[in-house]
Amino acid sequence: MTPRPRPSGGGKETEPMPVPAPAPVQRQRVQPPGVPSGDLTLLLVEDDPAGTFTVPELVDAAGGRVRIRTARNLTEAERLLTDDVHCVLLDLDLAADTRREADDPLAALRRVLEVAPRHAVLVLATSERAELAAEAVRAGAQDRLFREELDGPLLSRAIRYAVERKRADSVQVKLAESRLRAQENARLERGLLPTPLLQGSDLRFAARYRPGRQRALLGGDFYDTVRTPDGTVHAMIGDVCGHGPDEAALGVELRIAWRALTFAGLCGDELLSTLQQVLEHERESEEIFATLCTVDIAPDGRRAGLCLAGHPAPLVARPGQGARLLPYEDGGPALGLLPRARWPRRQVELGGAWSLMMYTDGLIEGRSAGPGSPRLGQEGMVAMVDALLGRELGGEELLEAAVAEVRTLNGGELTDDVAVLLLDRAGRA
Repeated sequence: MTPRPRPSGGGKETEPMPVPAPAPVQRQRVQPPGVPSGDLTLLLVEDDPAGTFTVPELVDAAGGRVRIRTARNLTEAERLLTDDVHCVLLDLDLAADTRREADDPLAALRRVLEVAPRHAVLVLATSERAELAAEAVRAGAQDRLFREELDGPLLSRAIRYAVERKRADSVQVKLAESRLRAQENARLERGLLPTPLLQGSDLRFAARYRPGRQRALLGGDFYDTVRTPDGTVHAMIGDVCGHGPDEAALGVELRIAWRALTFAGLCGDELLSTLQQVLEHERESEEIFATLCTVDIAPDGRRAGLCLAGHPAPLVARPGQGARLLPYEDGGPALGLLPRARWPRRQVELGGAWSLMMYTDGLIEGRSAGPGSPRLGQEGMVAMVDALLGRELGGEELLEAAVAEVRTLNGGELTDDVAVLLLDRAGRA
């Protein structure tokens, strides 16, 4: 094809490109797998004043068009690099003044990669510069083309493969970034779960935590257990209404505040009143509230103080006796509901050997026999735990079995957060 003179004021979409147009296609051919079909736009960046390329578009074997837009320098290229451009073809023999930066022969390419991070990039060179072309691919170009071998079908095919490789690379980068974010979030959420501080105590601790949100490690339920210097073991479990990330964050704040206040010597009504102030200050809406259950177990392990703030009462089991709920008639309202509420502390006898299970309502609000059946409730939970204790289960094994049984009775996954905490004391009855 005879070269045509280049129109003045370059940069127009119909500016000629000197690749011979392929012969008319007689039959429809299927595009190779993985290669994008449809029309594409190529931005050619080259400064050949003779205009070696003379066609404004190519038609490939599958009937797709490749429209060609030309730029004589990087300044024009940046102006023409709009969202409808799919691929950039950069002539590595671009004028020497574009390579003066630190005498880098790939300065023009690096600039194109910087301003066009989402576009496929091809480089064009003579075969004598094969080593530089290979270096360009290592620097980020999708492929290299040699001027002596270039024709319409080769260029069209190279463009489509380059665009597909760029898409695949972008997907891989996004997947890797998503994986890293998920790993970081998991590490953060694991770090926000409590580490019990029971050194010096003869009590055994176990916990089971299951957030209602999919792909989450932390929900609106929270718990903690610590031993203060006087030998008293303090345990707490609570539930912020809702189970999204905001509720999870508030639950962590309340747990940390509880631990700090407990070590500062607060207990019972004084502690819960201060926690309510924390909740009122940190919550996003006045409609947000939290239920809470606290116990403080005396150093001899035989008795405990119990406070309930709108929360289900703990379950206690003793050797040779069935499981039962601790008294809950004297509980106060959930935190955040009444501005001047009070939470009486009730003394309960535990005995010499016992197991104390604290839980959130996610454990008792599932169905008792599949969808449409009544809620399991506290009575159903007590009966279920009794049956598990009859199989001589304890510790983590007991909690795992309890959560699994609740899920089975519900007829599927539980939608609410579930937290269960177990303290055991072996001793004389």
